[in-house]
Amino acid sequence: MARLLVINPNTSVAVTELLRSHLKAEAGTALDVRALTARFGAPYIACEASYAVAQHAVLDAWAAAHANGERPDAVLIGCFGDPGLFALRQGCGVPVTGLAEAAFAAAARHGRFAVVTGGERWRPMLERLAAALGFAPSLAGIHTVAPTGAQLAADPAGARALLAQACRDAAHRFDADAVLLGGAGLAGIAADIESALAVPLVDSVIAGAQWAVQATRDPVSVPAAAGFGVAWQNMSWELEALG
Repeated sequence: MARLLVINPNTSVAVTELLRSHLKAEAGTALDVRALTARFGAPYIACEASYAVAQHAVLDAWAAAHANGERPDAVLIGCFGDPGLFALRQGCGVPVTGLAEAAFAAAARHGRFAVVTGGERWRPMLERLAAALGFAPSLAGIHTVAPTGAQLAADPAGARALLAQACRDAAHRFDADAVLLGGAGLAGIAADIESALAVPLVDSVIAGAQWAVQATRDPVSVPAAAGFGVAWQNMSWELEALG
């Protein structure tokens, strides 16, 4: 069975378990899913500062996993924002993506798509990521709701009503061919509200699982794992050892 390592860049163990359970349910017997929680950082990533720290936390988590003998066939960054994506992809030697990149690709297959997510500060951050990944032409617009993903996850019933309306509004406002509901903490909500929309609704966590199945079934050539080539100082011993 192919092995998927999921790295949650925030410090919420509950989010890690939510991710693991939904990814496993979607992948079934195709993947052995192992999930790790960041050893430091923010309980929820919702601003530039917490995002910057999360990039370090992702590399630290990978180094710790490597030191512990983990040898996955693919790595999924479990955050709709993909902190550390480019750095990890450069140095880990296996296919890597994040929830945002996987979901952007899934949504773009329908045409131009709108994004709905929690946390107002995410809009410019996601616009920047979409441009860096080459999805700017397919991104019709981003609609954020005021509560963060963590706050939405704490009130499932209220979140479903709020997000269903937000998705309808986004589809209409941006004339989108599909809507992407993004956020690790929002896993599973898309399935409950998709009937309220007239266009396809993409769940970022499900998109991540589907990417992982495909990536491990038809692996692409990636650079051999050789660490990051940096003489780290005052970092975790695992990251220093990996280099």
